[in-house]
Amino acid sequence: MKIYNSLTRKKEDLVPIEAKKIGIYVCGPTVYDEPHIGHARSAYIFDVIRRYLVYKGNDVKFVRNVTDVDDKIINRAKDLSKDGPNLIEATKQISKKYLDSYHRDMELLGIGHPDREPKATEYIPKMIKFIEILIDKGSAYAVDGGVYFDVKKARDYGKLSNQNIEKMEAGARVSLGEKKKDGLDFALWKSAKEGEPSWDSPWGKGRPGWHIECSVMSSDILGDEFDIHGGGIDLIFPHHENEVAQSEGAGKKFAHYWIHNGLLTIDGEKMAKSLGNFISIQDFIKKYRDADYLKLLFLNTHYRHPVDYSEEKIGEMKIQKERFMILFDKIDRIAKASGSGLSAASETTGNIEAGDLSRAKFDDAMDDDFNTPLALASLFDEVTYANKLMQGKDDFTRFEAENLLAIKKQIVELGRILALDIEKDLTKTDVNETEVLRLIGERNGARAKGDFKAADEIRKKLSGELGIILEDTKEGTSWRKRS
Repeated sequence: MKIYNSLTRKKEDLVPIEAKKIGIYVCGPTVYDEPHIGHARSAYIFDVIRRYLVYKGNDVKFVRNVTDVDDKIINRAKDLSKDGPNLIEATKQISKKYLDSYHRDMELLGIGHPDREPKATEYIPKMIKFIEILIDKGSAYAVDGGVYFDVKKARDYGKLSNQNIEKMEAGARVSLGEKKKDGLDFALWKSAKEGEPSWDSPWGKGRPGWHIECSVMSSDILGDEFDIHGGGIDLIFPHHENEVAQSEGAGKKFAHYWIHNGLLTIDGEKMAKSLGNFISIQDFIKKYRDADYLKLLFLNTHYRHPVDYSEEKIGEMKIQKERFMILFDKIDRIAKASGSGLSAASETTGNIEAGDLSRAKFDDAMDDDFNTPLALASLFDEVTYANKLMQGKDDFTRFEAENLLAIKKQIVELGRILALDIEKDLTKTDVNETEVLRLIGERNGARAKGDFKAADEIRKKLSGELGIILEDTKEGTSWRKRS
């Protein structure tokens, strides 16, 4: 299995530190606003990576942190504290509110919870000890209640982002009020500002810088040396570059592989509230109901590449989901008519060759740096194969029906590795199924009596008022919600 390592800028064999055990640390949310679909992409990608590594027989320990104290959170809390609690309490309320929102939205998307979810505020004492180590080793210095990392003391600074330190220094500046020696130096500990959340430290009251939390949390939970560190490509510099510098400065080997996902744009533009194209996860689910549409959009683009979101593309993803739903509906009706069951499908041998080929294609694609477009294509190859088996046939033997059920079972299983819920038509959640079935029954009754005019009127009502598409087959009438 090969993955692209951002540190070496090439694909490498994935060789865990300990056989069949993989530690993954991913930078999680800074909880100051509602999660949006850009956050969804990163969370989803690493959930799929974790699922696939587990599927391959690995014991995966997945860590995703939460930044719950930060300038953005404090600035948001200042508005709340004007007419309510003090700034410290307001900061706690803001971070809790939006972490709850993040958890809610991950559940809506069907994205798994990490094995560990450390919060920055839980790790302050350990961050202080880590900073003390950096000072003792000469990699950091204290000044006026704050502590800065001395970038000039870092070995190979810029190696992750592939930048030349001399060129970076030429463009770096020390902002007004900062006490650091060099423009590239970054804060490990920030001295307290009046009213803001703060903790006692050897350098006075203050709070940690952003970068230090990830070095401390990852080494504490996964060890000083672990397998995979992940996050969005926008975090490579300065966040991840600074993590490497401070961890190595403290004498730690840190992560072996770095995985970075590409970013999301909306109709070719960066998503921003000021541009009016900000789409929260909540808004997406309210509009489309089915998270698989968003996931399919992500799967159709390799995780390292940027993905562009548009209404038109979501429409295309609906059609992709419908291909699964239409196939499964046909197979279920054939199985019902033949008296087959899923338990029998697991024992059938008729589709072993085709099934093994599809699974092999899926595995080969995912083993090649998690190539989800090709992995998804292998599922659609199975859809095409199943449709060919059914083409032009009205009657199916029990053995043939079991073959089709075996195909469905495998598509669903592989889809779950991609965190897809392709066996469920979630568009039907806003439909009164009892009413639909009643009208279908009336229509079938009218057809049986030869009253085709009445039957046609009912079909038009179902289609026009309720958005229901009917399909009449030998096994009966099936229905689905129009996308």
